[in-house]
Amino acid sequence: MAIEKKTFKKEERLCSKKLIASLYDNSSSFLLYPYRVVWKENSLSHQEFPAQILISAPKRRFKRSVDRNLIKRRIKETFRNNKQQLLYPFLKNHNKNILLAINYVGKEILDYKIMEEKMKGVFMMLQKQIAG
Repeated sequence: MAIEKKTFKKEERLCSKKLIASLYDNSSSFLLYPYRVVWKENSLSHQEFPAQILISAPKRRFKRSVDRNLIKRRIKETFRNNKQQLLYPFLKNHNKNILLAINYVGKEILDYKIMEEKMKGVFMMLQKQIAG
């Protein structure tokens, strides 16, 4: 069995302004504190990665950029460590490509372990919503 590297490549990041606009226009969302997750099925051709992700932390609540960057780094790390086991196999089995935005809505900076548990919960809720 080949060991898959836990990476977070450029192709997995949601950068296209058109795709971001379409994601926020007509999409599904749910709240799992401290995350607000907005997702939409991507109708474009099949890509190497089944999910493209956008991560944000609010400037209104966290004035210092070091705090926002810490939050975004922790979210990226939890996503990177858990996507291969919990999210990608499900999406590949269902032949789905999704656009995903994870917005941090917490009032304080949480510990990494808590954020990781919540990210696993996000993946489970996504699977329930995608499966219908």
